[in-house]
Amino acid sequence: MSYPQPRYLGGSGELTAAIRRADAEPDLLMPHGAVGYLATGAATGGDFGLYRWDMDGPPTGPGAHFHRTMSESFFVLTGVIRILCGDRTVDAAAGDFVHVPPGGVHGFRNESGRAASMLLLFTPGAPREAYFEGLAELAASGRDPSPAELEEFYLRHDNHWV
Repeated sequence: MSYPQPRYLGGSGELTAAIRRADAEPDLLMPHGAVGYLATGAATGGDFGLYRWDMDGPPTGPGAHFHRTMSESFFVLTGVIRILCGDRTVDAAAGDFVHVPPGGVHGFRNESGRAASMLLLFTPGAPREAYFEGLAELAASGRDPSPAELEEFYLRHDNHWV
């Protein structure tokens, strides 16, 4: 396998690197945790999206689903997160990595009763911020959306439930 075609054609490089400090406030508060937008698809020119997902402890996380347009990878930072990997479920602990290609059935859930944190990597960099923010809005609204509303929301964000 060879390297892809060059995308930067300048001769001396550019001063364009970015940093997000570990103590930065999360970008989104969820009912049972928070999400940090480390590198959005927009910020990476569509190459990838990288997010830190912190869970407080109560069981939370999506059930079995797949994506048609992107892969999703998980790297557990702290705690234990139960991850559905196709036909098996694993308890992933700090340092464990799971990669799910497009179409791969997966889900995750913090069932430990303790705080846990992981990195989520989407390639290419889809606009997942709108999905995360939509989930937070649905939870905060206190109303039950209709099945048609939910189906439209999930399909718009490339979530296909199994």
